[in-house]
Amino acid sequence: MRAAVIREFHADLSIEDVPHPDCPTDGVILRVIACGVCRSDWHGWTGHHPRIALGHVGGHEYCGEVVEAGPDATFAVGDRLIAPFILACGTCPQCRMGAQNTCLDQRLPGFTQPGAFAEYLAVPRDHNLARLPDDLDPALAAALGCRVTTAWHALTGRAALAGGEWLAVHGTGGIGLSAALLGRALGARVVAVDVVPEKLDHARSLGVDAVVLAGDDTAARIRDITDGGAHVSVEALGIPVTVDASVKCLRPLGRHVQVGMPSVEHATMPLDMASVYAGNLALFGTRGMPSWRYPSLLALIEAGQVDLSPLIARRVGLSDVGAELAAFDGPTPPGVAVVTDFAA
Repeated sequence: MRAAVIREFHADLSIEDVPHPDCPTDGVILRVIACGVCRSDWHGWTGHHPRIALGHVGGHEYCGEVVEAGPDATFAVGDRLIAPFILACGTCPQCRMGAQNTCLDQRLPGFTQPGAFAEYLAVPRDHNLARLPDDLDPALAAALGCRVTTAWHALTGRAALAGGEWLAVHGTGGIGLSAALLGRALGARVVAVDVVPEKLDHARSLGVDAVVLAGDDTAARIRDITDGGAHVSVEALGIPVTVDASVKCLRPLGRHVQVGMPSVEHATMPLDMASVYAGNLALFGTRGMPSWRYPSLLALIEAGQVDLSPLIARRVGLSDVGAELAAFDGPTPPGVAVVTDFAA
């Protein structure tokens, strides 16, 4: 089968013929229909992710059709499925309390095992997967594995965003734009922040209430727009300048949600604890979404309460993945890329 392989960090991927994966006893083999290209994949491609070695196949935002099922699998040949990027064991204390995204024994296609930048993918623990609704665009469904689900859980499972509250979103890439759209669907008023005017224009066209071109006075401008500060602020990049603005833009009793992945030199960063202390602020970390929460998100989409299709900007071939990853080296254009042609 064809796959995009990392043979050198921070270089174009090698399109190769690799062995077909073996079917897990408790899982399935998927023919990959679509796979998103995410900033988390970029961390692995640059060599910044500790679990990624040369020879690896990335790709963790996927949906597909079952072509083979193991003897202990939940699903059968022909089923079309979507998956969270964290495959939980289902039996550890974290899983038993419903927090499968913090499972103590995680499987991560694209990170701890070969991923979906390939024609076929082995998925163990298929009890984590969910059926792909017939009327849901597979390209959009692929984004539900990471960006959209992470944003949904950040807003509803962590920060408990309520209608009428102000939501600030720092960074309008895939996760940030997802958070903005979902925040609007929940009845919040949204301020989008970015360094790329084109992305702010895109966010404004999708109905956000205000936009801020990031700069030295980002937090002050948000406090002015929101008449005292955001109730919830989502940081979607994982870098010190946006984390600082996210915390400082909050009103008293506000909630900061760390969605962006801090890595390498940003794994440890300064934090304005004086603002946290004086403002009685809450800080939440979040990563992924428990698989049992899929129905709440899918119901919102199927009811037409949120249109996430503007997320998808480019449908690309497998050989284009390297260029899409390289684009994350700088400010990116609006929307995200999804691999939908695995022969190209």
